[in-house]
Amino acid sequence: MTSRERVQSTLNHFEPDRVPVDFGGHRSSGIMAQAYKRLREILGLPPSAVYVYDFIQQLAVIEDDVLDIIGVDVVDVGQQFYLQDDYWQDWSLPDGSACKIPAFIQVEKLGNDWVVRGDENQVICIQKKGTLFFEQTCFPLMESDDETFEDLEYYYQQVMWARIGSPPAPAGLDKEGLRVREETARELREGTDRAIYGAFGGNMVENGEFLFRIDNFLFLLAANPDRVHRLLDRIMELHLANLEGYLSAAGPYIDIIGFGDDMGMQTGPMFSPEMYREFFKPRHKILWNRAKELCPGIKVGLHCCGGVYPLLEDMIDAGLDAINPVQFTCTDMGVERLKKEFGKDLVFWGGGCDTQSILRTGTPQEVSDHVKKQVEILAPGGGFVFQQVHNILADVPAENIVAMFEAVNQTKIKS
Repeated sequence: MTSRERVQSTLNHFEPDRVPVDFGGHRSSGIMAQAYKRLREILGLPPSAVYVYDFIQQLAVIEDDVLDIIGVDVVDVGQQFYLQDDYWQDWSLPDGSACKIPAFIQVEKLGNDWVVRGDENQVICIQKKGTLFFEQTCFPLMESDDETFEDLEYYYQQVMWARIGSPPAPAGLDKEGLRVREETARELREGTDRAIYGAFGGNMVENGEFLFRIDNFLFLLAANPDRVHRLLDRIMELHLANLEGYLSAAGPYIDIIGFGDDMGMQTGPMFSPEMYREFFKPRHKILWNRAKELCPGIKVGLHCCGGVYPLLEDMIDAGLDAINPVQFTCTDMGVERLKKEFGKDLVFWGGGCDTQSILRTGTPQEVSDHVKKQVEILAPGGGFVFQQVHNILADVPAENIVAMFEAVNQTKIKS
């Protein structure tokens, strides 16, 4: 099987020749720049310029030599942009080492910290000295009484995830941007046998949280549902228009389109199943099924962290094909249960290795044993793409990363 055939097979719940592997195929299966540097060293590869394509999370582009050694089966539709020299500017990681970041990001030093400013010169996000991420500091609607949300596109530009967290492509969704997206997606399709992941976004829950701040938005669900519905309707207008353009350009060349909406905590969902059905399920259903109408045969994936077991049946009913990252350490998210109850309907794109503890603090042998157990549960019958639970953080030992991927590639599927 080719990598693409392997992924397509498991997306259709047929057992492939081996477990397909995702590493860096989207913005929640990657690796922080510091850990990436050490991984290249332990693999015996030459130093890289280290292209940090996701500036907020400081994720590195995983280059082809690493993908080949590990045996990765998935690639992000936008990442070949790292070959364009004029897309990059020089920067330094928190440990002082050099890297490249996208040239459009206007980042400045403020005392000992790094900041990015919005259209009114306000600080919209900050990386404090000694930290590894940028944190959102501007929530445009937090103290607003706006009831119409006519200026939503302006508000978005004051949110770090929209202003500097765009998907990895040097193009927007205007006419010229769509032309570039179509051209680069077609070239990628013709130049690789890996499956292609298209990270669209289409966030509903998270956009409310980005605009109001999470506590305020969750409060509004109960306190002012009419206002929330008006906001979500306006968000839907923008998402549907962007989806049409995005899939007109990239749709023919991708295997799975990735949406995003974190709805879980360690202990369960952020809100009740009833609230999910009122506010989000109908809109998810419209978005996900519109994607399938525009590109028949495409699969819909959702990045959704946390304990969302009580929402999974509704998500499947809304048209979801694959869930990521399968955070199995959360309440009711054990992989045995998930596989038994939802394995015929849902692809588990993740759940392969616990990144909160075992990958960070275990020995290579402990990592290997853990991964093999996860694979043996999730892989039979297809419906499983191996990925660690979310991005590999900066302090993860390179030996553990190697042990993780060696384990999945050594584990035979036991039907």
